[in-house]
Amino acid sequence: MVNKLVIIGPAWPLRGGLAAFDEKLATCFSEKGIQSSIQTFSLQYPSLLFPGKTQYSTEPAPIGINIKATINSINPFNWIKVGWQIKNEKPDLIIVRFWIPFLGPCLGTILKIVHWNKHTKIIAIVDNMIPHEKRWGDSFFTKYFASSIDGFMTMSEKVKKDVKLFSHKPIQVSPHPIFDHFGQSISKQVARKQLGLPETQNIILFFGYIRKYKGLDLLIEAMKDDRIQQLGIHLLVVGEFYEAASPYYDLVESLNLQNKITFYDQFIPDQEVTNYVSAADFIIQPYKNATQSGVTPLAYHFNKPMLVTNVGGLADTVPHLKVGVVTSPNSASIADGIVTLYEHGVSYFEPFLQEERKKYSWEQMTEKFLALQQQL
Repeated sequence: MVNKLVIIGPAWPLRGGLAAFDEKLATCFSEKGIQSSIQTFSLQYPSLLFPGKTQYSTEPAPIGINIKATINSINPFNWIKVGWQIKNEKPDLIIVRFWIPFLGPCLGTILKIVHWNKHTKIIAIVDNMIPHEKRWGDSFFTKYFASSIDGFMTMSEKVKKDVKLFSHKPIQVSPHPIFDHFGQSISKQVARKQLGLPETQNIILFFGYIRKYKGLDLLIEAMKDDRIQQLGIHLLVVGEFYEAASPYYDLVESLNLQNKITFYDQFIPDQEVTNYVSAADFIIQPYKNATQSGVTPLAYHFNKPMLVTNVGGLADTVPHLKVGVVTSPNSASIADGIVTLYEHGVSYFEPFLQEERKKYSWEQMTEKFLALQQQL
């Protein structure tokens, strides 16, 4: 029986998809009558290690969520203090977020101390067990973290397999639920008017942080395909660069695509996301490698057909020729997939999207957490 729960992970005043996810999860557990709080970071990354412009949100704090910014990721004395504090609170369940080995020593130490109360069960929700960009110490830090965990929740079979490389503890899989905090979709015409885009143009969208593994270069190369040129397709690239931007701009220029691609190279606040997604015909995820993606539930929320590549767990949640198309991670295949999307048309995919999205509820995820806790 879970009466008291603590989520450890990003939350306000930090920004981004992980923070939004943790806040929604806390809200869902609270709605079940479970006393829920979030322990987040007072310092998540040193500025030297953070690739973006800022880690912090400009939006107001979410209402009705008990969030404490207590964890300093690089201060071992803080880890001990936070560990003792949570140990003494004796929550029935801790759900801890793991997405990067850098945080393994911090989170692992806190959780090992919590275990001394011989009461709290600890489940890790794992976005990535093996990082997209490898660094020294990754394996050691991940093993240290994994040794403090009683059970694991993953959002794809790919990550489940990765977890098994580090632990033999129980594992459950629950697909990434649909984000619903962005508000409702608006008409394509209204969205395009607000962004100053042509109302009748064919427009596709690449959305999210820009990193090498996400394959934006492949998508840019695909835009040169003669069929895409004939269809008059325009690409919106919406998101902050987490690496050097110049290679992408240089690639666009070398392919003479300056009039075919528009960059909105900044972090997009939640209340503005609807404009960009609603303006697009299709969402394109040309990833070179992946586990799962927060962009897929975003597409489901706004009822947008999508293209994904057959890497990691992406194709698991995008049935081919139902809610979109699945391609290989190369520019020729991605071009083929974009053409296929337009050949079928948006209306073809909409009934499948409506049906498929029913699988991705927050209720089913919270129930799986509680069921897993009972096994531990």
